[in-house]
Amino acid sequence: MSWLDACLIVLAGTAAGSINVIVGSGTLVTFPTLLALGYPPVTANVSNTVGLVPGSLAGAVGYRRELRGQRSRLLRLGMASVLGGVLGAVLLLTLPSSAFDAVVPVLIGLGVVLVAVQPWVSRWLKDRAAGQALAAAGGDVDAVAHVARPPHGSLLVWGLVLLTGVYGGYFGAAQGVLLLAVMGIGIGDDLQRLNAVKNVLAMLVNLVAGVVFVVVADVRWDVVGLIALGATLGGLMGARIGRALPPIAFRAFVVVVGVVAIVALLA
Repeated sequence: MSWLDACLIVLAGTAAGSINVIVGSGTLVTFPTLLALGYPPVTANVSNTVGLVPGSLAGAVGYRRELRGQRSRLLRLGMASVLGGVLGAVLLLTLPSSAFDAVVPVLIGLGVVLVAVQPWVSRWLKDRAAGQALAAAGGDVDAVAHVARPPHGSLLVWGLVLLTGVYGGYFGAAQGVLLLAVMGIGIGDDLQRLNAVKNVLAMLVNLVAGVVFVVVADVRWDVVGLIALGATLGGLMGARIGRALPPIAFRAFVVVVGVVAIVALLA
């Protein structure tokens, strides 16, 4: 590995760490970078997943203030994420590599679309929640504040978090956007607090999938170390600015990188 390659991987890890905390799609930066540097798709995905774990942890620590009072929610939904992450990692390792090569452009495309439409999804979730609360309060605006969705979500929310974990363990791009959409629909709470939960759940998925990969897969530890270094720095920075900075610049960057990756893979 050249010094230039190493610098590019660290920079990609830093961007991914920040984006994961703010938007939740950092894999769309690191994964295409590794592909462009010549790493095989499965090896790149495995090494990327392991390397992003420290960055996810840094983001969760940075949002610790919003995590207060959510222990039971984290335990309940965290179990779904752990199970899903293990299943997704097993699928990645047991399915033929040709299947991964075929599905990666589709997954990247899905991630790009989710990142692109995220502002409209967030606005729709907010309007939908307000409408549901108003209806449940019988049209009494003053009573809306006392109407809430289940604090930990329904069984359906648990199942959707599980499926998101499967997706995250297999590939992972934009799993944070999926988690926010699921929790925003099914759980009555502030989106910043849900974003803090999202960071923990994504960390758990990456962690358990990473453990599986370390045990049985071909991991490039030099790549892991460089991504981990950048992702940790990015996670800490992302937690600082995530509460105030609109992520539109990050989102545009991710969309561009994702489209370039799809074109390169199809070509």
